[in-house]
Amino acid sequence: MRHQMIASRVSLDDILGPYDCQLDPTNRWNGWMSPYFTLDVARELSAQTLREADEYGYDCYDTIHVIDGRADSRDTVHILASDIKRNTDDEDEDGDREPLAVAVRINWRDLDQGAEQATTIAVATRAARKAARRRKPNGKGANRTVVVHVRWQWVDEGEAAADVIEPNRNGLYGIGGWEWTWSCEVWWCPRCGGHQDWHETDCLCGLTRPATPLGIATWTAGAVLHDRVPEATSALVDLTNSARVCAVFADEREIDTADDTGPFDTETLGTADRALRRGFDHVTPADLAAAGWEHVPDEQSAQLYRITFPAARQ
Repeated sequence: MRHQMIASRVSLDDILGPYDCQLDPTNRWNGWMSPYFTLDVARELSAQTLREADEYGYDCYDTIHVIDGRADSRDTVHILASDIKRNTDDEDEDGDREPLAVAVRINWRDLDQGAEQATTIAVATRAARKAARRRKPNGKGANRTVVVHVRWQWVDEGEAAADVIEPNRNGLYGIGGWEWTWSCEVWWCPRCGGHQDWHETDCLCGLTRPATPLGIATWTAGAVLHDRVPEATSALVDLTNSARVCAVFADEREIDTADDTGPFDTETLGTADRALRRGFDHVTPADLAAAGWEHVPDEQSAQLYRITFPAARQ
């Protein structure tokens, strides 16, 4: 029985995401989600996996790679390299060792015709590295893309270490499904403190979440502040460097935010700041206005805004 795919958002711990996706909430692996992403989101995800691998080591992280070409391009070879120094079959054990890498060979014309073996992946040899330097995608045909998933810790074991992620019939890419611990992004209701998965848009108390990540980030920060001061209704946020709550109000009364004299502590305010920052990917001034952010003229900061959130249920 085919279940309906729905729009949601997922993240993987604090490592990847959150990303917009399509998923079947009943299709779970040990409780985890199997999301499908647009090509644009796959590019974002790829960039983030590469940043993580560069910082913490490729032997600890899988990486996603997006390779672009043309339908009428000549065949090409692409080298995906890691920072892992191990021998390959044609390298001397005592000689200089190049980083462990895989070679992705793409027949773009066959790919355009839907051939099953249009793309092959193997551990990179010296010959493959030379071929990659000689030939680059060319042509003027339609854009074509290959998305590759590399599991670096298994590359030299030869056991399903890398594969091509084929788009589904809707052009979406299933990345990490039944393999990675994807979980639904949650949103917190500022009125009652309850939380729901992102695709569950209505809270049991009657509030409906905002449509944008910035809107929900605003509400989440409000929920954090309500936890300490239920009568809190708004806050001033300075965006000069990064989102930072600099004042909290109950209607028109400013609440003391000093760590040693007021009801808030540094940890609570820091949690609210982090919640707001999670909503700031690719935000425009129009997004600020849509999320209810009101610019406040100030002599010391040109990036001061007031955010308002629903009062907590008493």
